[in-house]
Amino acid sequence: MIKVAPSILAVDLLEIEKKIKIIENCNADYIHIDIMDGHYVPNITFGPNMVKSLRKITKKTLDVHLMITPVLPYIQEFIDAGSDIISFHPEADSNHDEIFELISKSDCKPAIAIHPEIDVSSILHLLPLVKLVLIMTVVPGFGGQKFLESQLKKINEISEYKINNKLDFEIEVDGGINNITAKKCIDNGANVLVSGSYIFSEIESDYSKNIESLR
Repeated sequence: MIKVAPSILAVDLLEIEKKIKIIENCNADYIHIDIMDGHYVPNITFGPNMVKSLRKITKKTLDVHLMITPVLPYIQEFIDAGSDIISFHPEADSNHDEIFELISKSDCKPAIAIHPEIDVSSILHLLPLVKLVLIMTVVPGFGGQKFLESQLKKINEISEYKINNKLDFEIEVDGGINNITAKKCIDNGANVLVSGSYIFSEIESDYSKNIESLR
């Protein structure tokens, strides 16, 4: 089953609650929340308070992507805030075991995110420990970027590794996802599609159509 995770990075802060309520009725699966700290990436977005606020207004799966460094000191805050999935970039913090342990002993699913410049070979040893792998199809840090075709090979490599080693995790993609690039990602093994600008068009009545077109 192909899942869709609308990204609130594309939403005006003043309209987030309104947009979440609309998305809830549009057959979206996850709500994707990009956390940027101004260190791992040059932009600054949300913190655990945003996750906590969203938890109060939706029962949808909160898919939290940490683009922060370090990671370990803040993991518990995001767990306590109500995250359902937490992905982090392995190169942003060397304390992988402690991070996975904290996430796994909660009701939250551990995940890793892969920067376009990171080789698959460097993260293969972590794959048995996760429930989701987020492959960035743009350079993380800003919304609205163009899809990187070069990352399709990475999606395929991880999909094949998952199958050959009988592992159980979802393959998520984020960056420049629309009805055309989504199909390319699905063909290479992705099953969770993050999309912001494409889903949240100017016409709210199109949200449901936009989500379904990604599948």
